[in-house]
This record gives sequence, structure tokens and C-alpha cells, in this order.
Amino acid sequence: MFTIKDKNTRGWMDIGWLKSRHSFSFGDYYDPENMGFGVLRVINEDWVEPAAGFDTHGHKNMEIITYILEGELAHKDSTGGAGSIHPNEVQVMTAGKGILHSEFNASDTDPVHLLQIWILPDETGTRPGYQQKPFAPEELHNRFRLLVSQDGAAGSLPVKQDAKLHAARFDAGFSQQMAFEKERKYWLQVARGAVVLSHEDATELQKKKLVAGDALSIEEESGTLQITAEGDAEVLLFDLPA
Repeated sequence: MFTIKDKNTRGWMDIGWLKSRHSFSFGDYYDPENMGFGVLRVINEDWVEPAAGFDTHGHKNMEIITYILEGELAHKDSTGGAGSIHPNEVQVMTAGKGILHSEFNASDTDPVHLLQIWILPDETGTRPGYQQKPFAPEELHNRFRLLVSQDGAAGSLPVKQDAKLHAARFDAGFSQQMAFEKERKYWLQVARGAVVLSHEDATELQKKKLVAGDALSIEEESGTLQITAEGDAEVLLFDLPA
């Protein structure tokens, strides 16, 4: 099954210093039919005003991934993890049995634009932890780069779930094939720009255009999807257990 998630159907929050779009139920946006996609529980697209942010708060039993699109986000947590996250860096926080953390826009002048992603772990009550790693832009240029995985393959950051996160930045006109299997679930999130999808058998995907904020989910299908950038584009691909 192929399902398009239109960016305008996401939940919306605007509290002044924070504007956020929620792909799945989160906070005041509640839809019992939209509680996540498999183990993928949250994709929040956030815009945080300069010198503003989230005061210290707690999480439990969640793998929390932060992916910066623009700006700089300062982080501090109860494991001793601290620093700033920039574009071309990925942060993974294992909440485990409990963690406290804060996040603030590190700039007094520029907003920060980010995706925060939550993945349900395959075990609970574990030791909390914090990891952060830079990825060179050329590693994502016109190809999918593995950023997060269960076993830390290919220099990716490990998470406590059989889930993989890839990202790619495509030049205008570049075309990439994406293979998928019935035994897995997939979520393709357009972070920037626009892509055109094509599938030889799925008529609903013939020359289907997705723009920033749109997404495609795939489940119980096998085959190959053609992804072509219309202008420069950045996409995230989640490979998840069925």
C-alpha cells in the first residue's frame, strides 16, 4: 500500500517562539487514527525563534533523533551530554529509564529549523545516553547515506530498534532508485525542495510530485521506486520493521 501524506494535513502549533508541524499525534494535536507509523512515533518539523527553546523536561523509553535543517540548536541533558547541533550533524538521545534535557536556539538573531524524530525502542528501562556525529555533505550528495541503525553499520549512530534512517541531497534533475520489500515498512519524508515519484505498477505514483513537508508511506509492497529531484531536494528515508 502506498499512502501520500500531504504536508497540510499535519497537525499545527504556533505558540509564538515555536511553530511546529506534527506528522503524527503529538501534544494538542490528537488523531487516534494517526498515532505513528509502526515504530516511528513522531516527526515534528519545528521552527524555533532566536534565543528561545525548551526548558528542562523529561522523557522515557524513546529513541529521539534531531536533524537540523538550518541554524544551531544547543542541547544539555542529565547524562552530561551537551553541545550545539548544526546542519550536517545528527543527534541521537536514548531516553531509556529516564532522561532530563533542554534545547535552545543557540543564536540571538537567527531562527533554527529542525526535524525531531521519535522511534519506539525494542526494550525499555535501559540506560539513557546521548550521541552526536557530523556527516560530510559529500556523503549525502546524490545518494542515500545511512545515518542511524540498530548496529551502527557504516559509521551510523546506533539506536535500540531495528530501524534505519537514511538521508540524501539530490541535485536538480538527479534520479535515484529506491528498492523496498514486503517484509519492511518505509516512510519517505521530503525535507527540502521537491521530488517526483514514479512506479511502474502503482498508478497513483506515476509522476507524483511531493514538496517539502509531504511524505510517502509504503507497506506490504515490494519493488522499486524512482525518485527524481525537481530542483535541489533533501529527503529522509526510514526503513522500519513491519
